[in-house]
Amino acid sequence: MKMDSDLLHSPAVGLAEEEEADMNDWKLPLAFMKKRHSEKIEGCKALAQSWRMKDRMKTVSVALVLCLNVGVDPPDVVKTSPCARLECWIDPLSMSPQKALETIGANLQKQYENWQPRARYKQSLDPTVDEVKKLCTSLRRNAKEERVLFHYNGHGVPRPTVNGEIWVFNKNYTQYIPLSIYDLQTWMGSPSIFVYDCSNAGIIVKSFKQFALQREQELEVAAINPSHPLAQMPLPPSMKNCIQLAACEASELLPMNPDLPADLFTSCLTTPIKIALRWFCMQKSAKLVPGVTLDLIEKIPGRLNDRRTPLGELNWIFTAITDTIAWNVLPRDLFQKLFRQDLLVASLFRNFLLAERIMRSYNCTPVSSPRLPPTYMHAMWQAWDLAVDICLSQLPTIIEEGTAFRHSPFFAEQLTAFQVWLTMGVENRNPPEQLPIVLQVLLSQVHRLRALDLLGRFLDLGPWAVSLALSVGIFPYVLKLLQSSARELRPLLVFIWAKILAVDSSCQADLVKDNGHKYFLSVLADSYMPAEHRTMAVFILAVIVNSYNTGQEACLQGNLIANCLEQLSDPHPLLRQWVAICLGRIWQNFDPARWCGVRDSAHEKLYTLLSDPIPEVRCAAVFALGTFVGNSAERTDHSTTIDHNVAMMLAQLINDGSPVVRKELVVALSHLVVQYESNFCTVALQFIEEEKNYTVPSPANTTEPGNLTPVRDSPAIPRLRSVNSYTNIRAATTARNLNKSLQNLNLNEEGGPAAFSPGNLSTSSSASSTLGSPDNDEYILSFETIDKMRRVSSYSSLNSLIGVSFNSVYTQIWRVLLHLAADPFPEVSDLAMKVLNSIAYKATMNARPQRILDSGSLTQSAPASPTSKGTHIHQAGGSPPMPSTSSSSLTNEVPKPPTREQPATRPPYTPTLGGQAPHSHQFPRTRKMFDKGPEQAAEDSDEPGGHRNYISLALQTGLCDWSAKYFAQPVMKIPEEHDLESQVRMERQWRFLRNTRVRRQSRCITQRGVSRLDDQIFINRNPGVPSVVKFHPFNTCIAVADKDSICFWDWEKGERLDYFYNGNPRYTRITAMEYLNGHDCSLLLTATDDGALRIWKNFADQKNPEMVTAWQGLSDMLPTTRGLARRVSIYLDRSKQGGAGMVVDWEQETGLLMTSGDVRVVRIWDTDREMKVQDIPTGADSCVTSLSCDSQRSLIVAGLGDGSVRVFDRRMGPNECRVMTYREHGAWVVKAHLQKETDGHIISVSVNGDVRFFEPRTPDSINVLQTVKGLTALDIHPQANLFACGSMNQFIAVYNANGDVISNIKYYDGFMGQRIGAISCLAFHPYWPHLAVGSNDYYMSIYSAEKRLR
Repeated sequence: MKMDSDLLHSPAVGLAEEEEADMNDWKLPLAFMKKRHSEKIEGCKALAQSWRMKDRMKTVSVALVLCLNVGVDPPDVVKTSPCARLECWIDPLSMSPQKALETIGANLQKQYENWQPRARYKQSLDPTVDEVKKLCTSLRRNAKEERVLFHYNGHGVPRPTVNGEIWVFNKNYTQYIPLSIYDLQTWMGSPSIFVYDCSNAGIIVKSFKQFALQREQELEVAAINPSHPLAQMPLPPSMKNCIQLAACEASELLPMNPDLPADLFTSCLTTPIKIALRWFCMQKSAKLVPGVTLDLIEKIPGRLNDRRTPLGELNWIFTAITDTIAWNVLPRDLFQKLFRQDLLVASLFRNFLLAERIMRSYNCTPVSSPRLPPTYMHAMWQAWDLAVDICLSQLPTIIEEGTAFRHSPFFAEQLTAFQVWLTMGVENRNPPEQLPIVLQVLLSQVHRLRALDLLGRFLDLGPWAVSLALSVGIFPYVLKLLQSSARELRPLLVFIWAKILAVDSSCQADLVKDNGHKYFLSVLADSYMPAEHRTMAVFILAVIVNSYNTGQEACLQGNLIANCLEQLSDPHPLLRQWVAICLGRIWQNFDPARWCGVRDSAHEKLYTLLSDPIPEVRCAAVFALGTFVGNSAERTDHSTTIDHNVAMMLAQLINDGSPVVRKELVVALSHLVVQYESNFCTVALQFIEEEKNYTVPSPANTTEPGNLTPVRDSPAIPRLRSVNSYTNIRAATTARNLNKSLQNLNLNEEGGPAAFSPGNLSTSSSASSTLGSPDNDEYILSFETIDKMRRVSSYSSLNSLIGVSFNSVYTQIWRVLLHLAADPFPEVSDLAMKVLNSIAYKATMNARPQRILDSGSLTQSAPASPTSKGTHIHQAGGSPPMPSTSSSSLTNEVPKPPTREQPATRPPYTPTLGGQAPHSHQFPRTRKMFDKGPEQAAEDSDEPGGHRNYISLALQTGLCDWSAKYFAQPVMKIPEEHDLESQVRMERQWRFLRNTRVRRQSRCITQRGVSRLDDQIFINRNPGVPSVVKFHPFNTCIAVADKDSICFWDWEKGERLDYFYNGNPRYTRITAMEYLNGHDCSLLLTATDDGALRIWKNFADQKNPEMVTAWQGLSDMLPTTRGLARRVSIYLDRSKQGGAGMVVDWEQETGLLMTSGDVRVVRIWDTDREMKVQDIPTGADSCVTSLSCDSQRSLIVAGLGDGSVRVFDRRMGPNECRVMTYREHGAWVVKAHLQKETDGHIISVSVNGDVRFFEPRTPDSINVLQTVKGLTALDIHPQANLFACGSMNQFIAVYNANGDVISNIKYYDGFMGQRIGAISCLAFHPYWPHLAVGSNDYYMSIYSAEKRLR
């Protein structure tokens, strides 16, 4: 065993090994660090989606009012000469006045029709007040609630007045007549849009607002005081929903430049491209474009609405640019209202941005209401100028020589800008300004593929990006694209739709309405599609069928079920998961789909997923089978048989390693319970009766003699920290006792005060029990009752007591639920408690003695009344019985909770075992909690909806929504742990450097040899008797477990870091601990002697400890020996003590956990899959007391209670895997240790103190050393070749490899030299030469090599 010291001291070797060690840390897998362990299982918070226009509108009528009076200029405007003359691109002086007026009117109508061809247009040329009134009222009457446009051209009348009037004419055109805006508002009503093209137009906007305010006040007065004269008059319409566009501010005149049209504002609003090109040519910069003249502009080929032609392309670019400017400058809600609600309004406002740009260059400021921020300087206008430049520069050659038109690079360049934003930017920044352009590009086939790709990458940034894209108006575009048959778009569209539906599932209806679901059905059925795209398709379909009947029908007809079943065995786990969820949702409360599933034997195909290596897939399969049996349709014999089959298949998951799966299992079984309620009520009554008549040899009923758990009444006993395990674990309350009144019930046979241990602090501590409402509803079945039922039902004697029906499916499912109610993971047991209590409640409510006799299902026992000692329900201080408040969680029609205030903390109530309140006292017979009469039979299960759906509504796990979150979160982003610059990565690097330092420094010490080990570096009194100690491998923390709690100490600073309750039931104790991921983010595993394993995180730091996961590692711990009170003190004779409890060994490299104990197997758990991978039979008739494994050689060494040491090779089958058995020890093996080197030996030690060394390939020991007799604890230092023995005779002996005693420790240092107590546990540090010792007198001390070495 000696190492070659010279070799080790050579620096080269040391260094190489060091670097290697560092690399190894990076390579080690991490256990229990997946999302399901670190997050709460729930969907993402729904963002309020504001993108859907609740009130889409159309402008259905347009009034064109032209007051031109051609040839007569109004008196208050002095015109220049020459002056701007064109109206609607017509020179009014070029024809007779009447003809000019009519032509201009017709032209204006045509210009508007380009934007809104379907509206009703009415012209009113040089009208009187009456004509305007008649026109407006008739248009409003026809438009009803839709929008009306009023276009006013006042170039031939005086300017508007400050009193709020515009001018029209009298009948014979001898006078200008004022028309009040107030009257105009009354005739036009709302919603309306007004366009004023006249000088000083801003005055109208101001007056309009004042009048609108006046109306609001009048409306308010009339509403408050009906007798007011205003209330007698017809109410004026509210003007809230009106939009105004005016050509200039209140003090400005229209430009008179003869190169411009007189109605410049109208031209900008209705013929934007034409005026924009003319204006471009009038700028000095236009001289840079050779050969372009105003005449040439008139000849631009093409049509505005054909995007392939030069004119059409310019129009398209103009739309994209103005839309983009508006989206970037306007507040979101204003943008929605003006640019997305109404097509005509949107066009006018886009063109209004151009008007602002052009008219400001002539010192005119167009005004709008609602007011827009200034946009004329926006950088995007430069892109417009460039596009116009590129287009016009080609014109001479196109027109003269007929050369082909080269398309503008505008869209390609904008996509590049968007791409740069996506690839280069930081996370928190302003949204990309090109987003609206990407939308426009989707219209172009040339750029569509690239645009969709970039859009997908944008949506991948998270839900905020999806909301943003929807608010820009992407939805109709991507919906329309589903009609495209182009294969190359499929992956992109599927990705985009998955992102949209993950954030806003309400789109399911739009998809079905447009037959969009067929697109995704075809993607799912296409076996050439990569798995990830099919996964997204099936996710989309799962959203379409989620609680949406029309979607379920459409997808059922689209053959969704057969498609899904074909892909259940796909190698891609996420696809398997979503296929199962999709199936579960399509037949949820939809019977045709269920029968279609039955015909395809869907349930049998789903069974294979119940043993899937990925827990989420198992979960999804359980969910699907749960909704399969949870259909409320009528049952036939055939369907009942299927339900029973499914139930029995599900029951096999009772000991699944993942709490997520077990939670889903409870919910699935609860569907079954709701279906077959009456049968379950019968079973519940049988169990309640049985439990009452059977006294189980419960460990809880025995007190522990000796000084093991003395009554700790000293004030120094600390309060436990409360712990939250995702929900709130019942911290510091009696082990899972959910009844307040039972908080202090300890079932002592003597009836004396209970031993005060951290397990049963009173309610006033930081306990929070988890069920129902915060004030904790009372339960019919307390945890203890359920636990007792569970243990009773596992005894065979029960079968003879109860009739034949005992082994029915219902009984077995009831047992499964009892088992799950005692689950070590609180959320699982809470759900199961709800289901059991719901049924127990129904059973006791419905049960009448004669009913039970009639039911015929109980062949032998027919008790007189369903009272039960076991169902503890006690009112405080014997107050009169009240209807149990738990009913609020059980049914919808419930009486209010008792009015009498119950005391906040109840006095401890410890009844003797005989005096417990029977059921019947608890439920006054006079008033049933349900709407049925009191004579309701247990068999009639057709209750009103109130209760029937209680379980199914209340029980949900959030699994599907949580799984959907995957699609809402970024998929393409590198995870933080792989990002070399991230904090997570830096912290990890720091930890690995620390590990290397510990390894290196400790190796230096151990290589020099440890000649003594008795320097006491730490001593402290632990809150409980230490039963297991475990050093953290790399930091200065040590975990000390007592019976049911764990204390953390910093052994360097000598201070306590944490103390919390492990949550195990009272009659169990912690028998083993391991650090998982010790090299990185450490978790602590605790094993208790009932076979439960719990894993904790966030301990020993400032946060609250949280339970990461918990499961039943060994299900069949033998009840005869399990944790029974140790009547004979541990220290006398191991063989008579209550078994070895549970022993574990952990392999970080493989993620395997070996477990054994008072069972006949070594069970291996794969923590990655969270499932049992192997049961190795020990072949012995006694318990396993120690386990040690070596991943390199796949060997497991087990020490047993009968003194044998057995070696297993886990690569071999169960019959031949035991490769060696050593029977040299005569008594209980305290420790068997397998050295990790390639030719490492087995070292084993028995109670008698004989240490034996075995070479795994030889049948006999190669060395034997004799140490102290009466050994109670022993550990072997993996690096330093030391071993330490703790004896019942209150001393510790430390030996070196040759068997020489190097230290004998009998007294504590200082501390008045007190003698150490009987040793209850000891452990070496994996690297440092430190030995931790826990003794029976509560003290925990640590000894180390002498100081000069350290």
